[in-house]
Amino acid sequence: MCAPSPFPCPIAPPWSRPPCRSGTTSSPRSTTCSRSPSVRSSPSPPNLSRRALLGLPGALLASFAFSRTLWAADESAPFNVRSYGAKGNGKTKDTRAIQAAIEAAAKTRGTVHLPSGDYVSGTLHLRQGITLRLATGATLIASKDDQDFDRYEEPGYDSYADRETTDMSFALLQGRGVRQVSILGPGRIDGNRSKRGGPKPIALKECREIRIRDLTIDNAPNYNISLLGCDSVDIQGVTIRNGYSDGIDPDCCRNVRIARCRIESRDDAIVAKTSLALGARRSTENLMVTDCALVHVRNALKLGTESSGDFRNIVFRNCTISARPDGARPYPSAGVSLATVDGGSIERVVVSNITMVGIRAPIFLRLGRRGRGQKVPAAGELKNVSFSNIVATGAAWTSSIMGIPGHPVTEVSLKGIRITARGGGSAEALAREVPEYEREYPDASLFSDVPAYGLYCRHAQRLRMERVDLKIDQSDGRPALVLDDVHEADVMTLAAMPPAGGGPLLWFRSVREGRLRGLRPGVGTGTLVRLTGAETAKILLTGNDLSQVAQVATIDGGVDPTALRMENNVMRK
Repeated sequence: MCAPSPFPCPIAPPWSRPPCRSGTTSSPRSTTCSRSPSVRSSPSPPNLSRRALLGLPGALLASFAFSRTLWAADESAPFNVRSYGAKGNGKTKDTRAIQAAIEAAAKTRGTVHLPSGDYVSGTLHLRQGITLRLATGATLIASKDDQDFDRYEEPGYDSYADRETTDMSFALLQGRGVRQVSILGPGRIDGNRSKRGGPKPIALKECREIRIRDLTIDNAPNYNISLLGCDSVDIQGVTIRNGYSDGIDPDCCRNVRIARCRIESRDDAIVAKTSLALGARRSTENLMVTDCALVHVRNALKLGTESSGDFRNIVFRNCTISARPDGARPYPSAGVSLATVDGGSIERVVVSNITMVGIRAPIFLRLGRRGRGQKVPAAGELKNVSFSNIVATGAAWTSSIMGIPGHPVTEVSLKGIRITARGGGSAEALAREVPEYEREYPDASLFSDVPAYGLYCRHAQRLRMERVDLKIDQSDGRPALVLDDVHEADVMTLAAMPPAGGGPLLWFRSVREGRLRGLRPGVGTGTLVRLTGAETAKILLTGNDLSQVAQVATIDGGVDPTALRMENNVMRK
């Protein structure tokens, strides 16, 4: 057992060490690495089985059984900011009065109460054990004067990241190394800006046991809720409107739950990172995002691009995603983006029950080699990822799963996926080589014109697809699915509309050990699969209904004629 606390012990899956010993607690500072950007060694977790991977959401839910009982706070006599001189008239700067109430409340782990009114303020420093409650009709307004906020901090080391990611000082509500802090609504925080560039509404660094609930945040010019090196964070019922930057950013954080939130943002909605903003590598682990509505966003659910540390045990589920209007800037990009390009690894990710409308690329998985903070850029790993029950319509770009030569994305499962793309592509795309872009910023826009209309997979291993349905709104000359340099691909019960001009429904290029089973191509299918690449071998077609297919396969001259084997298929008469 950990020391008494209303929050659970840090998540301890079977493969991790115990979070703390009896009668002791740990601070987030003690879990960070040394100043030099080298990874702390730890026991390697075993590979998860498919069953264990699919059980990850339940395990995280059990670990996030937050107690209904809060730590001791004198709710009968809250510290009313008006008693400390706050005016709440929307004109007077109430920074000193609110801070005085916070300091008084910290002595007794009390509640700071903002009654109905408009409170203009600069930086407020949160203290350990307090609850900050914004009542109905209360608005905490960021001062228009940047001088009212703490200055940008100079970290003293190269973080290899932009100021928005690194700085946690230039903020309205700022917390450093504090524990057991709550920020509660139903009141509102107003960033009070009309463009990007300004203080963060909430910035917490190396904090633990944090609750943020039932707030509305409007007009934020910076990350709305910025978390750096924080553990045991519960964010529920938060509404973010008209955000000019990211919605919620957990960076190098562990044991974070984000639930029942609605986020409207001109940039990414929820993006987890593992930057070097702490001066050392630290993983992001045990993150659950559930039951959220993400509206008018760029990337909705994202890991990276800052990826110096690892990402482990991530769950995205039960969310709805709608894009910014077409032509709006920044443009809508990916629904789910998992990208590691700075040497960190992404593993054990479950994405389920997601609907998307108007997102250009519903699924984007990218393993690259940008190499921020590395003397010699080296790729990490992207593995053990499960997608299930995904429905996307209006996709303008192809979904993609891409590693780089010698570094495949491994163990990806796609089950119950339905994507309707706009179509309109040309068969000419089949003749174009897609650049690797190993060192580029990993965005789906790099791969907006690939030789597939539904799904493009390159440099991958152990890919499993089941009940994947690919459709187009207008005719398209490209195959529905392209596998390029893929080892061990199992494609089951794939349904896809045939491309225009009788081209191949599927294109296997340098695919080893591929199986096609349970397919039932419809009327109008010219060629089922095209095989190219000298490395293509051991392709098995079994248990398929091919009665509507004019030609089963075309095999290019460089492919061994014995590469394709067929058994137990229903053939055209």
